[in-house]
Amino acid sequence: MLGESHDLLHEFPDLEAKISALRSSNAEFAQMMDDYDTLDARVRNLEELGTPVADETIEELKKERLVLKDTLYAILRS
Repeated sequence: MLGESHDLLHEFPDLEAKISALRSSNAEFAQMMDDYDTLDARVRNLEELGTPVADETIEELKKERLVLKDTLYAILRS
């Protein structure tokens, strides 16, 4: 879906407490969350505004977002 939010609290509502705890106690996790949120906002803005961008560019950004989300999820599950 175009412009759909992919923030981690939306994606993993059952892990909200752990996300909050890790974000406040683990600087590396917090930085990755910030990077993820920034990347997610960039993808959403490109989609919502219809900004001319190559398909390859938007797909690469989505892949980066997915890799980062997978990394964050692995940390949350460990």
